Amino acid sequence: MALLIIGLPGATELIVMVMVLAMYVGLPAAGMILIYNFLDGKRGYEKRISELEGQVERLESELSDE
Repeated sequence: MALLIIGLPGATELIVMVMVLAMYVGLPAAGMILIYNFLDGKRGYEKRISELEGQVERLESELSDE
């Protein structure tokens, strides 16, 4: 990559700045996205469990009516 922009003054500094930006912004953003997805999946399970519990209650009430 450095060979492609070797004619530019400050090319090395530009590459270093892009790498630092990726580490200081990209890694925390990726971490936050992973944490959000993990917590969202956990809430999804809780919602699904509550729906299944409601369905079990309805089925039990139907059986008791018969």
